[in-house]
Amino acid sequence: MVKRVLILLALAVTLALPFVLRPRQAATQQADDTLVIITPHNEAIRYEYTTAFREWYRQKTGRTVFIDWRVIGGTSEIARFLESEYISSFQNHWKNTLGRNWSMEVQGAFANPRLPADAPAEAREAREAFLGSEVGCGIDLFFGGGSYDFIRQAVAGRLVPARILQTHPEWFADGVIPRSYAGEEYWDPEGRWIGNVLSSYGILYNKDAIARLGLEHPPEAWADLTNPQLLGEVAVCDPTKSGSIAKAFENLIQQQMQIRLHALQREPGNLSPAELEARAVREGWDEGMRIMRLIGANARYFTDSSQKPPIDVAQGNSAAGICIDFYGRYQAEAVTRRDASGRLVYVTPRGGTVSSVDPIGVLRGAPHRDVAEAFIEFTLSMEGQKLWNFKVGTPGGPVQFALRRLPVRRDYYTEATWKAYQSDPEAEPYAVDDQLVYQPGWTGSLFREMSFGIRVMCLDTHAELVEAWRAINQAGQPPQAMAVLNDMSLLGYDRMFSVVKPALNSKNKVDEVRLARELGAQLRAQYRRAAELARAGL
Repeated sequence: MVKRVLILLALAVTLALPFVLRPRQAATQQADDTLVIITPHNEAIRYEYTTAFREWYRQKTGRTVFIDWRVIGGTSEIARFLESEYISSFQNHWKNTLGRNWSMEVQGAFANPRLPADAPAEAREAREAFLGSEVGCGIDLFFGGGSYDFIRQAVAGRLVPARILQTHPEWFADGVIPRSYAGEEYWDPEGRWIGNVLSSYGILYNKDAIARLGLEHPPEAWADLTNPQLLGEVAVCDPTKSGSIAKAFENLIQQQMQIRLHALQREPGNLSPAELEARAVREGWDEGMRIMRLIGANARYFTDSSQKPPIDVAQGNSAAGICIDFYGRYQAEAVTRRDASGRLVYVTPRGGTVSSVDPIGVLRGAPHRDVAEAFIEFTLSMEGQKLWNFKVGTPGGPVQFALRRLPVRRDYYTEATWKAYQSDPEAEPYAVDDQLVYQPGWTGSLFREMSFGIRVMCLDTHAELVEAWRAINQAGQPPQAMAVLNDMSLLGYDRMFSVVKPALNSKNKVDEVRLARELGAQLRAQYRRAAELARAGL
């Protein structure tokens, strides 16, 4: 009996402990105003922007504010969540407010920006009703993540124009926040999303691990991560789960396209500029995907979390990892502070990445619209921009965490007196030599298809890929085996348009699953064939 009571008591304590230890929510009741933000940003960013915005808002309005952060994962998870929430909200609006019958046709049309002109009247009416409504999901702002996901939310109608373009037009000039830079768009002309901070991508490596493996040179370019000495030593994130990492892979492929274009332009021939470009894009795509395949062959894993690779590299579990710039810088700084070893190094591949933006945008039906507009104003003001890269404790800087990110405002970098306050005073994103210039027409329409292709090519077939790569290297990379491994015909540029895109855009989700299964089987056979040839010394 006593034993049973003790067990029940222990169970009760276990169940109650999370509620006892959870942060107090009294601030929600005591604050004058509330703001609800969905974000992939980490705790450090959330903490610093909460602290600074509360004070800024109090000074501006004389009121207090509570920020309710909603954190459910990366941008891909957020996109799926918002899609689901708006379907539910619009269904309620369509049925109970407008008195209309719900159907799968209405569900597929109301957030579809590409409705054909001859679409059924009900589909067009649903789209017009959504765009004219204040249907919401109970959330005010979408803050952080790549521009790809924000563009998709904007054209679907889930993001609405913010007032900041009208209240501060002086901020949207080339000298402050340019409309575009190096081929990347930095804000939406309608104000549905505005770039807030810059992101680029690179390699974080562990000097101790590089020495352990006997590498002559550390990895400083994307192709360096294909070195067979790095087999099982590269930490990589799944591009279908992280839009930011998918952007890094797109940069890798675009670099190969530009390298190929420059090479073709130097060769004699009668091709027109358009023909040269088309050839360079196709051949560069194949070379970029080959590099990705060999990086995948060296991968220790493909994680769902873009924050995991820098941590594993810091711990020595992986020799190198692909990561967003600020994760790499932050981890390198944390290790240096802890043991002063300087064993972590973050490098930006020269000519292999472009600075893209993490935007912010107002969600349709935002319940606290005025507070949301104030938060956007704060983040784009110089007070908000300083938080991204000022050192902890400096005037106007963060109070606890160095965020190690680069502000989007160009005029931030012209203030010479601030250099002593900055975590990365040498960083000049608007003055980079050998700048990769992003060409949206080359890969922009294949962003999702690229991630799918990498997933099937590297993740779904990882065991067979690693086995083939190991056999090939043990045999000294025999030419026939390498030729089979490097064959990209299953995932070539034209095939992405003709086969992969239709399956991914199909209304029947089974088509995507079927294609993944078929491609996976074909790729496994390809990798097994490469391994067989390698073992035969061919």
